[in-house]
Amino acid sequence: MTIPLSRFAATILTGATALGLAAPAAAQLSPAEQTMMSTVEAGFEDDVALLEAITNVNSGTHNHQGVREVGQMLIPAFEGLGFEVEWIDQDHVGRAGHLFATHEAGNDSTRMLLIGHIDTVFEPDSPFQQFVRDGDVATGPGVVDDKGGIVVILSALRAMEAAATLDGANIIVALTGDEEDVGDPIEEARADLIEAGRWADVALGFEGLSVMDGQDMGVVARRSSNSWTLTTTGRTGHSSGIFSEGAGYGAIYEMARILDAFREELPEENLTYNVGFLAGGTPATLGEDELSASTIGKTNIIPDSAVARGDLRTLTQEQTDRAVAAMQAIVDANLPGTDAELEFEFRYPPMAPTEGNSALLARLNAINADMGLGEMGIFPPARRGAADISFVAPYADGLAGMGPDGSGSHAVGESADLRSFTRQAQRAAILMSRLAGEEPARD
Repeated sequence: MTIPLSRFAATILTGATALGLAAPAAAQLSPAEQTMMSTVEAGFEDDVALLEAITNVNSGTHNHQGVREVGQMLIPAFEGLGFEVEWIDQDHVGRAGHLFATHEAGNDSTRMLLIGHIDTVFEPDSPFQQFVRDGDVATGPGVVDDKGGIVVILSALRAMEAAATLDGANIIVALTGDEEDVGDPIEEARADLIEAGRWADVALGFEGLSVMDGQDMGVVARRSSNSWTLTTTGRTGHSSGIFSEGAGYGAIYEMARILDAFREELPEENLTYNVGFLAGGTPATLGEDELSASTIGKTNIIPDSAVARGDLRTLTQEQTDRAVAAMQAIVDANLPGTDAELEFEFRYPPMAPTEGNSALLARLNAINADMGLGEMGIFPPARRGAADISFVAPYADGLAGMGPDGSGSHAVGESADLRSFTRQAQRAAILMSRLAGEEPARD
């Protein structure tokens, strides 16, 4: 991806200080904002029709043809709004590609990165393939995660165009084609997104809206998603020698010691470290897919090997570093006659809570007040999974959960509340328009 140099000249911004945004006093909606409100409402059925069209094209991450087809369906919509559109091929990381759309205003106003994704978890062999509407509820693969989010983006941009606020807006829309299963190496798969994040002042993630106790919530933080592999080894021999000086404790007791020490010694708020599977015996072998293991053994043989895999989720990079060091220290305190090795795979970084992110939510809550909507509290980050916005969190203030409300994501029967598209697009359009009218201070 190539971003015009005139738009990429700012220094990298920290999430806590990038804009210094403060919530303004509540005010009535301006005439332009009233136009945005009515434009979104008037376009409701067209938005539903677009959602149906792109939902009915399978775009499971590994269905590269389908991902590209949905991307091609979206290109005219962005070009019609004056965006420069680029399809970024990702064959080199084993994925279909990304759709990036750029709107350059030629001014120094707030630079906004809008993030969504084209792919879904539903591959062509899934029984769940079709959009179905029942009044204001739609079911279908990706209606919330994240084809619904894409529709919200386009609805908001059309409203801005109708209100003449899009002209002054500097925006990059980044729709990845592999959010559900990122290409490898991940550094290359996310290079274009990170480049756009370095350019941006603000990043808005358009995955599903978070709702708690019937109240819309703001997402200012999301946890990381990483994995680990633990391998233990021991001296094999007759079981009658277990625990002796010559035989030691064997691989399975060493594995049990480590996992139980994780449980006892690691707990802290917002940190989890699940064990997904394990196997032990003589031998125990991790499968090539790293999602399975095989083993064989006898009750009268001390096991020579064990393997386990799990995940590690953290709220900040500091918490990641702290947990990794603590886990390694536990692993290194081997039982007699055993050894252990711990390997980490760092995939999605955390979107840490920052003052800048909270300030963005305050701005959105001022808009909620002007729209006559309730205030959005902060959604507990431990209840949201990792997302693409996390890759740009070190560089730009961020707000996630800007997509529609729904339920059952990643499962057959995934559904969306169609009326939530309206308020989410209205919120987004007004927020982006207000930000587009400002020139943030940059270091």
